[in-house]
Amino acid sequence: TDLRQMLATKSVENIQFLPFLTTDVNNLSWLGYGCLKQDWTLIAVNTIGAGLQTLYILVYLYYSPSKGPMMLRSLLLLAVLAAGYGYFTLVIGDEKMRLEQLGLFCSVFTISMYLSPLADLAKIIRSRSSRCLSFPLTVATFLASSSWTLYGLQLHDPYITVPNIPGVITSAVRFWLFWRYPPGQEKPY
Repeated sequence: TDLRQMLATKSVENIQFLPFLTTDVNNLSWLGYGCLKQDWTLIAVNTIGAGLQTLYILVYLYYSPSKGPMMLRSLLLLAVLAAGYGYFTLVIGDEKMRLEQLGLFCSVFTISMYLSPLADLAKIIRSRSSRCLSFPLTVATFLASSSWTLYGLQLHDPYITVPNIPGVITSAVRFWLFWRYPPGQEKPY
C-alpha cells in the first residue's frame, strides 16, 4: 500500500523511510542465517522480502525531496551489513558459534526493525494524530511477527522466537495509537 501511495502521489509524504531500511537489512541478515542453517523457509521468505524492501527503498529515494540523509542511512546500514558478513565468514570459523552469533545479530536487527516505526511516538502524541504511521505496515508487521514467533516455537529456535515477540507487542501499541489518535484528527494550534 505504501508503494502504491508513493507511485500514485509521486511523493513520500507521511511515509517513514527507516522501517523500509531496517526491514531490508533484517531480511538480508535472516537470509544469511537461513543459508547457514539450511532452512528453506527462511531462505525463500527473506529472499522475496529483501527484493521487495530494496524496491521500496529505490522508489522512496526516487520520490524523496531530500535524498542525502536517506542515502547516508542506507550506506551506513549497508556498511554494517558488509562488516557483519566479513566478521561471520572470515573471523568465526566454528559453524555452531557462527550460527549462534549470527542468530543474535539477526535478533538485534529484528527488534530494531519492530521498534523503528515507534520513533515518532512523541510526535504522534503531541499532534494527537497517527498520520505518520502506516496502518497496512502495522497489520503486516503483526501478522509476520506472530507467524515467525509461532514458527520459532515450532523449531525450538530462540533466535527466531524471541525477537519476534516485540513485533507483536509494538504492533499492538500501534493499533492502540491508531484507535486513540486517528490519522485525520490533528491537534489545533
